[in-house]
Amino acid sequence: MDRAQKREFVTEMHGVFEKAGVIVVAHYSGLTVEQMNDLRGRMRDGGAQLRVVKNRLAKLALEGTDVAGAVDLFQGPTLVAYSDDPVAAPKAAVAFAKQNEKLIVLGGALGADVLDANGVKALADLPSLDGLRGKLVGMLSAPASRIAQILSAPAAQVARVLSAYGAKGQAA
Repeated sequence: MDRAQKREFVTEMHGVFEKAGVIVVAHYSGLTVEQMNDLRGRMRDGGAQLRVVKNRLAKLALEGTDVAGAVDLFQGPTLVAYSDDPVAAPKAAVAFAKQNEKLIVLGGALGADVLDANGVKALADLPSLDGLRGKLVGMLSAPASRIAQILSAPAAQVARVLSAYGAKGQAA
């Protein structure tokens, strides 16, 4: 990389670190190209992205961002997974690390909070943002449908009683 490319990379990664909802830092030493492509695909499918970074440039890009506290994680051959959804990148990284011991999750950052490997694993166990929204909508709509059933029940009972009287009157 020449100086202009390095400057462009630092600027791009600075923007990523400022906008990302969560970042995950991991060691990838020993992964084959096929395994890296598989990891990238899983990240993309989960709504996250992955970048292999040079530590010195990543540390420069971290300066002045909320996630600057994660600077100590950048040692050795590192990659950064990031996403807007606070669960997507950790979920994909932890799932891949369970299947392949060569990917070692070091930690990450959620806003200004620096996470260790256990913190990233805890985030991975949470349901996704869309899943939480679905549960919330389900919880809110259940009482409304119950109220509608309760309110319509007396009217239905009155209608059945009137129908029974009508049928009784016609039979006589």
